[in-house]
Amino acid sequence: MSEVKKSASGSGRGGGWTRFVTARPRLTLLVALVLTALAVLAGGGVADRMGSGGWEDPAAESTYATKALERRFPGSQPNVLLLVDASGAEAAGGAKAAGGAKASGATKATGAAAPVDNPAVVAEARRLAERLDAEPGVEGVGSYWSTGSPALRSEDGRQAVIAARIPGEEKDAAAVLDRIAPTYRGTHGPVEVSLGGGLAVRHEMQTVIQEDLLRAELIALPVTLVLLVMVFGSAVAALLPLGVGIVAILGTNAVLRGITELTDVSVFAQNLTTALGLGLAIDYALFVVRRYREELAAGADTHTAVRTTLRTAGRTVLFSALTVAVSLAAMLVFPQYFLRSFAYAGIAVVLLAATAALTLLPAALVLLGDRVNALDLRRLLRRGRATGEAGDGAGWGRAAALVMRRAPVFAVVTTAGLVLLGLPFLGVKFGTADDRQLPVTASSRVVQDELRDGFPGNPGGGITVLAEGAATPAQYADYRERISALDGVARAEGPVTAGGAAYFSVVPDGETVGADAQRVVGELRTAGAPFATSVTGPAAVLVDSKDAIAERLPWAAGIIVLVTLLLVFLLTGSVVVPVQAVLLNALSLTAMFGAVVWVFQEGHLAGFLGFTSTGDIETTLPVLMFCVAFGLSMDYGVFLLSRIKEEYDATGDHERSVRFGLRHTGGLITAAAVILAVVMVAIGTSRVTNTKMLGLGVALAVLMDAMVVRSLLVPSVMKLTGRLTWWAPGPLRRFHDRFGISEKDTYNPSNTPDVIEVSEERREAASSRQ
Repeated sequence: MSEVKKSASGSGRGGGWTRFVTARPRLTLLVALVLTALAVLAGGGVADRMGSGGWEDPAAESTYATKALERRFPGSQPNVLLLVDASGAEAAGGAKAAGGAKASGATKATGAAAPVDNPAVVAEARRLAERLDAEPGVEGVGSYWSTGSPALRSEDGRQAVIAARIPGEEKDAAAVLDRIAPTYRGTHGPVEVSLGGGLAVRHEMQTVIQEDLLRAELIALPVTLVLLVMVFGSAVAALLPLGVGIVAILGTNAVLRGITELTDVSVFAQNLTTALGLGLAIDYALFVVRRYREELAAGADTHTAVRTTLRTAGRTVLFSALTVAVSLAAMLVFPQYFLRSFAYAGIAVVLLAATAALTLLPAALVLLGDRVNALDLRRLLRRGRATGEAGDGAGWGRAAALVMRRAPVFAVVTTAGLVLLGLPFLGVKFGTADDRQLPVTASSRVVQDELRDGFPGNPGGGITVLAEGAATPAQYADYRERISALDGVARAEGPVTAGGAAYFSVVPDGETVGADAQRVVGELRTAGAPFATSVTGPAAVLVDSKDAIAERLPWAAGIIVLVTLLLVFLLTGSVVVPVQAVLLNALSLTAMFGAVVWVFQEGHLAGFLGFTSTGDIETTLPVLMFCVAFGLSMDYGVFLLSRIKEEYDATGDHERSVRFGLRHTGGLITAAAVILAVVMVAIGTSRVTNTKMLGLGVALAVLMDAMVVRSLLVPSVMKLTGRLTWWAPGPLRRFHDRFGISEKDTYNPSNTPDVIEVSEERREAASSRQ
């Protein structure tokens, strides 16, 4: 055996990539350091170029109507609201509203005028509106004091609204808002002014997300380092995965910065960058470092151990990265840039994490050699007992044997439990994100709460109908009467006309985007009119978004399933294992989806977790969570299946192969899942509800997959399918023999005698250990 090892290590043979990585490790690390520094510079300020919207379908009717209204009637789509509070003003008894603005029910029982109709308040409010109208970049200014609209005045008469629109790209509009906000926010004579509206909400959400992301990173990095030290024992080995993760995150930020020059990118995608950058880099690095240490423990020298690791674990890491990337790439079929942004970030961070793990990590291992085990605190605990592989993972092997002895029981009970946990998802209700994503103390959220609770119609939150084409005043009046009579419509206002077009404002009963409002959108779209109409507003955007997702969801699911089946077949050569992998991965997500509805829709634990339940789930979140969690499940599934397949190829013993796989990867997968869950929980501490839902939901899915599905369901199901697990028809078997991927150590592709001798000796050693 020693002669064979000497021949293998001294020959310098191996793949081109292996030679490239190990020949000049210092140069490799230096180039990586330079590229990382450039990535820091290129990715700087990326969050400032991202948007906080992206839930709408660009090709939808609501999107067309919104853009047309912005061109023709800027005042119809206000995105900035100045809430003017006159509570501190003395209401002049019997005073008339200045300038003809009617109180519209403002007079109290005592006959005193409402505070917003106090002459001093009216004068100050008009001055503010005129000043706002003169601001560069602001248009469509209107107010209660200029229109007398009851929708712009609170029911108690203490507050009223000045509405305006800041047009243009979101980042440009946000810059205008930043410029004018200090001028208007605060006390102005007898009134107090606060800023709200859609633009203010999105801008504040972007700021909160950036702050929360920084805090999450400060939490996740030190905790992850401690966990890695516990897993590896060695502080030196623990730093390697963390370094790979940091490189992946910084590189992805640079990629996203470049993508923002070409298309819109959601700021939420940065959370996924941090989570997957750390999580997957740690997964891959754990797998590579673990295999490298196994090879060292078996007596290989440094270069041989690195080459063997790259040929075996390295192939599995690359294969795993492809499966995760495919799951995330499926989001590119959706038109909403919110979802597409996660595909951009996810694909970039996965491929960068794998590249770093297969380039920087091997170079570092070549330089470190045996010192990768330096500062290993666990040696104190292992003193006096074997430190080889025979003593590692024995508990997982015994657990796998127990599960397979009672395979029917474990399969049925585990499946039933997972299905039971997922039942709440049957009652899911889809909605859209609004200001209630923010904490209750956020300034724009406070304004929106006042508008929602105290005003008869939420300004800027109703349904707008755009009418285009020639029409007479009588036709407009007849149409308004018809839509006013629709069930669920509180009132209809308009038309406001200009240049052969008009628009009507429709205020629905109840919630702005509730079920009744969505039904009204459908009725408005089917109500006949002598002119062309298109409907927009939050409820219409939600309806169109749901339709777009429903239309493209089968395509996304089909891409994920078909590519996963193909990739797992290339790994295993079986047609049964890929089907098992897809079904069991999907089953592992049931707890996540059930918890999302039970916690975030129904509001259980809302006080403990610090969020406001709106009674529904944002439409795009389940799609996003499915793609992310399914990809991560496949990541762990590939790690397990690759070791099971490796042993099965060597011995042909199905049950022993399953035990071997769990024995050698069970602890690794669990450690990786716990570390990734810590990162996701850190993301889940965000004050923005959608980010909290994503972080905590995926953390739960990862833990359920590693600790329940991989530990109980996979071995029990593989026991029940027996040797049939590895069946494939002849043509597919031959296809796999030619094009398949395996972690089996095929050092010399021509199967020379020295390789055969090594393989036989390893097989005999494996048999003796069992």
